[in-house]
Amino acid sequence: MTPTRGDIQGPRIPESNKKEGVCYAVTNDGVELPVIDVTHPAFAVELSAAELAAQSESFFREQERRGGPTFLRRLILRFALRRSVLWRGLMGASGTFLSGMNTYLLKLGAANLGSGYAGRGDLQIAGSFPVTALRLRLQDTAHMLATGLAGPLSSRPDAPLHLVNIAGGPAADSLNALIISRRANGALLASRRIFIHVLDLQREAPDFGGRALEALQGRDAPLHGLDVTFEFVRYDWRESGALRSFLAGLGGGEKVMAVSSEGGLFEYGSDPDILSNLEVLREAGGGLFVAGSVTRDDPRHRIHRWTRIPVIPRGLAVFGALVHGAGWRIDEAVERPFNDIVRLGRARQP
Repeated sequence: MTPTRGDIQGPRIPESNKKEGVCYAVTNDGVELPVIDVTHPAFAVELSAAELAAQSESFFREQERRGGPTFLRRLILRFALRRSVLWRGLMGASGTFLSGMNTYLLKLGAANLGSGYAGRGDLQIAGSFPVTALRLRLQDTAHMLATGLAGPLSSRPDAPLHLVNIAGGPAADSLNALIISRRANGALLASRRIFIHVLDLQREAPDFGGRALEALQGRDAPLHGLDVTFEFVRYDWRESGALRSFLAGLGGGEKVMAVSSEGGLFEYGSDPDILSNLEVLREAGGGLFVAGSVTRDDPRHRIHRWTRIPVIPRGLAVFGALVHGAGWRIDEAVERPFNDIVRLGRARQP
């Protein structure tokens, strides 16, 4: 594996309560964090459709009754949120993106936050229903990637696998897609070269992703023995010509390729940005597919209006019409609170 940045010598804030079967990696600023593995009980979100619907209805009714985001308002009243790592991340994202590492911390869940950096306010935020939905978004995207890869990997046993992650941060969805795929059928990945390409503006989260991969490749770890290269590529999705150059640089020959953007391009990107990126991806040929999350267009589900994070609510109908203009269609969709998870395939007619 080619790391994204020089090795960290040791954690400044080590995790003092490590869990069996969980891997750990260190951030650029020396904080040791668990590596999310959605197949491990510590991270798996196991809610039936009925349970999810009940929690969702309870949450939204409470907001309507109170006339606002009570789960945040109560935190403001009860905790010194100025000392909360998660709260600072959410407020720092007002009017802009929620950073890759701040999003990753939210996805850990309350039970996996370390005492060395998380306080009571952090635990309250991490245990809230919107954060549960965020964790479910990652889990769904990883499963959708793994499901979409099963056929192409089976039919091309010798072809390298390229996972391209746009605005991927630590690429948790790509890493978990590999974990899920290996659990389902280890032979699909056993003798194959695998590449994770993270196309992002900042390298802090991809740096952590590279170390997370190293941990997952350790002895008895979920990806031990796999030949995986992790690469950070600085990329601004408003300049899709750079995506064309990147894809051309992968060279010809048979390959399996999947693109993902969980909580990225399809949620924050403008219509022209989405279209231009999808048009470039359509030119790539082969069996390439795209998985990602789309912000729901239901006023009741617009959690972002409370945090002022500028995602664009489209919903499946509007998003489906948009991507069709770039020659794609929605092949699969999972409807969840706040987001819909989609898998795109090429449409017959551009």
